[in-house]
Amino acid sequence: MKRNKIALSGVALLGVSALALAGCASNGGGTGNDTADGSADAIITTNGSEPENPLWPTMTNEVGGGKILDAIFAGLISYEADGAVVNEVAEEITVDSPTQLTVKLREGLTFTDGEEVTADNFIKAWNYGAQIDNGHYNAYFFEDIEGFINDPGDPNDPDDDIYGADGDLTGLEQIDDYTFTITLNKPASDFAQRLGYSAYYPLPDIAFEDPEAFGESPVGNGPYMLASEDAWEHEVRIELVANPEYDGPRAPQNGGLTIEFYASQDAAYADLLAGNLDVLDAIPDSSLEVAEQELDGNFVNQPAAIFQSITIPEYLPHFEGEEGTLRRQAISMAINREEIAEVIFLGTRTPASDFTSPVIDGWSDSLEGSEVLEYNPERAAELWAEADAISPWEGTFGIAYNADGGHEAWVTAVVNSINGALGIDAEGMPYATFAELRGDVGARSMTSAFRTGWQADYPGLYNFLGPLYATNAGSNDGDYSSAEFDGLLQQGITSTDPDEANGYFQQAQEVLLRDLPALPLFYSNVAGGWAQGVDNVEFGWNSVPLYHDITKAE
Repeated sequence: MKRNKIALSGVALLGVSALALAGCASNGGGTGNDTADGSADAIITTNGSEPENPLWPTMTNEVGGGKILDAIFAGLISYEADGAVVNEVAEEITVDSPTQLTVKLREGLTFTDGEEVTADNFIKAWNYGAQIDNGHYNAYFFEDIEGFINDPGDPNDPDDDIYGADGDLTGLEQIDDYTFTITLNKPASDFAQRLGYSAYYPLPDIAFEDPEAFGESPVGNGPYMLASEDAWEHEVRIELVANPEYDGPRAPQNGGLTIEFYASQDAAYADLLAGNLDVLDAIPDSSLEVAEQELDGNFVNQPAAIFQSITIPEYLPHFEGEEGTLRRQAISMAINREEIAEVIFLGTRTPASDFTSPVIDGWSDSLEGSEVLEYNPERAAELWAEADAISPWEGTFGIAYNADGGHEAWVTAVVNSINGALGIDAEGMPYATFAELRGDVGARSMTSAFRTGWQADYPGLYNFLGPLYATNAGSNDGDYSSAEFDGLLQQGITSTDPDEANGYFQQAQEVLLRDLPALPLFYSNVAGGWAQGVDNVEFGWNSVPLYHDITKAE
């Protein structure tokens, strides 16, 4: 299998000269024989969370659903443990120019219902996800393709916005059954590198016959498939089995994957210790100090492309305009990130100095304005007083979080730090589940600040910036909009020179450090573990275990 590795920034990928991602030869299926380290029939159990939405690739932008989609679908490319790119469904992706790509598919690949995967399956899926009327969260990922409309219209009339495709994306053209071209409306230097993200997965024809039913029981083309039509037991688990027809670089070395939806990380860790869970990708804070010993060395603590923050929407009282900017800066400087990382996270978090991740090429720890992320209670109190001079503060500052995600300890530490520095009432506001929290965030009905985070979709710097803070972006939870930021972002993504592009991205972050649409808190390590008798566990660049490689003795 020939692999063309791409720098993590991905910026160097696009050039005027044609550049191809080399094809991947057949690997064969991953079932039917015992491996050297375990049984190919063994079912691997791991932790997860109830998906926020039906399992449509273009409707899922959170970790619980994404983990499932990545197991049951295969995209044009996939990512190795270090973020390097390898072809999966694609035989070759040629970058013909900064705005033109040609995709040639491998022939003979099928969905689990027997339908062959062709160019049409990609084109129809992308067109569906981009449609204005469908309102899919991941429509943003098609914004650079010709035919996508991003017109905010009358700024005083929110109903005047046009965002999405009104009809098929004109930049997608099928050449033959296994070849299609992608024409971009502007250069996007990392576009080819994005194509392993779930928004770009293909869909079988059956998906469009009954979209609601498909979202409950999707038919994919990846290394795993649903064990049955009712394999998804809501709020409990989803059961997957190895797809015997899968032919690609992620061939399962086990018989399947059962993802248990836990109400708390503590419960998941208890099951791991008891032998009821095979792999856990998030050790609870309360057990970090003893986990390596209790797991007899089956423990990992390594950097990952994960960023944690607090978002304070402008629609909250006292957080609009100049007053809002002053209060965000004050709250940010009132948070003792160093102490919280040491006391609560025991070295598995690093205080953030920007909005991205140190594991991504282009990261910088010396951005102008980053001092706003440093603990400075005296300056925080001064800024708060300046805001009070505009409009006196009243009420309680709340930080909402999902109680099923192990966030209580650090949220409590953050609000205590804010209380101490600013002398105001601050408190954590728990939601029972992640889905409930995200429901209110999506409905723009939050009455407080709320925890946010980002696990990279693909290993590129732009991915931490565009989807979260660009005007109208699908994961822009605070509805931030800055023409200056958008302009710098576009200059970066259209540059074909990696250093120049990174320079623009860094300038764009300096705008964010001034406006603080979110308050960066920590870079996260993946702190995970696995049970005795489980082998070949490796955690990828984005903190997710490479499930297909895991083995277990029966």
